[in-house]
Amino acid sequence: MTHPTQEEIGTYIAAAGEAAWTVPGLAPDLEKRPVRTVGIIGAGTMGGGIAMNFATAGYPVKIVETTQEALDRGLAVVRGNYQRSADKGRFPQDEVEARMGRFDGRLSMQDLADCDLVIEAVFENMELKKKIFTELDRVMKPGAILATNTSALDIDEIASVTQRPQDVIGLHFFSPANVMKLLEIVRADKTAKDVVATCMSLARDINKIATLVGVCPGFVGNRILFARQIQANKLVYKGILPWDVDAALNAFGFKMGPFQMSDLAGLDIGWSKGAKTDNPIRDALCEMDRRGQKTKAGFYDYDAARTPIPSPVTEQIIKDITGAEPARMSQDEIIETCIYPMINEALKILEENKAQRPSDIDVVWLNGYGWPADKGGPMFYADMVGAKAILARMETLGAEDPDFAPAQTLRDLAANGGKFTELDLGGLKTGA
Repeated sequence: MTHPTQEEIGTYIAAAGEAAWTVPGLAPDLEKRPVRTVGIIGAGTMGGGIAMNFATAGYPVKIVETTQEALDRGLAVVRGNYQRSADKGRFPQDEVEARMGRFDGRLSMQDLADCDLVIEAVFENMELKKKIFTELDRVMKPGAILATNTSALDIDEIASVTQRPQDVIGLHFFSPANVMKLLEIVRADKTAKDVVATCMSLARDINKIATLVGVCPGFVGNRILFARQIQANKLVYKGILPWDVDAALNAFGFKMGPFQMSDLAGLDIGWSKGAKTDNPIRDALCEMDRRGQKTKAGFYDYDAARTPIPSPVTEQIIKDITGAEPARMSQDEIIETCIYPMINEALKILEENKAQRPSDIDVVWLNGYGWPADKGGPMFYADMVGAKAILARMETLGAEDPDFAPAQTLRDLAANGGKFTELDLGGLKTGA
């Protein structure tokens, strides 16, 4: 493995962040759509957090909820967030009222009709999103940008219910949206170039780090995350305990491993009582009301300070469901099993032209998922490790599960040399 200096890594990360703003195929003088007013659908955690970015940057924001109670609750959370920042001295106290004064709470989508940009931030449910976009198509003025905050759903399908698919785009904010810097801007098949250009420019205005990505399940960040999560779950079925997997990824440099992250997010995302999903361990934990940090128990037990403690209850559930005896695996092997499939998936994303360039993938993972900065991002790290070592591991994992078969580009790099970070597989097409 090669070991670049901290200075070399820092130079690469800075250059990657700058390159992400450049979208080949967009003329520099392309006229952008004016965005003076923003509408947000949903005042929950995501909707409220997204709205804060715009209010903080000086935009008037109309925010819509289905009930007055939900609206009041959402705006109270926003006020609390601003107040805590003011109390910490991040801005003057009177700025709290100035920012809250930019919010206009409403109970009807009809009230968004004059907004220049509207962002839908409701549950991850395709039918619900299609219903909302059908309504937006009816009420919004011509030329308004219609954005969805979906983290994984097919934006082409969402756009298909409108008469104006050229105006539809994904703006995937990361939670908490008022804190996390990354914004995946998802260009759908018919998204107009001026919509892409406008959203890239807006991202700078609201102080985000943007990457342009294409439509595929999970886009760039979550698609790579899913690959890691599947391998982490497979390890548990082989008798490796969740805390051993997490400890290896913590040693690699992630502040949170896959199971620590699941507990933080809530194990019941996408689960309902009695549900039988493709993750029976999660189902069993949820049925016991072990739903993560919020219930003080998930994969781990939690004390009053939310310290994760390995749980004998979870260990027994895993044994009952998998039938596997507890097993040992070195941290290096756990890291290779979880990290190398991420690199392989990133190559498939590039082969499918769903990312503009390899360094954009690194920008996504550094700014949205806590990838350790001393390892530069998945593509940069791949150059540190070398294609041959990654291919050897992927041959093994691909033999177990064809979904993890080595990408053709990985085979090519192993055979012919070349750098992951310098791959040019055609990039993302920039739309109509």
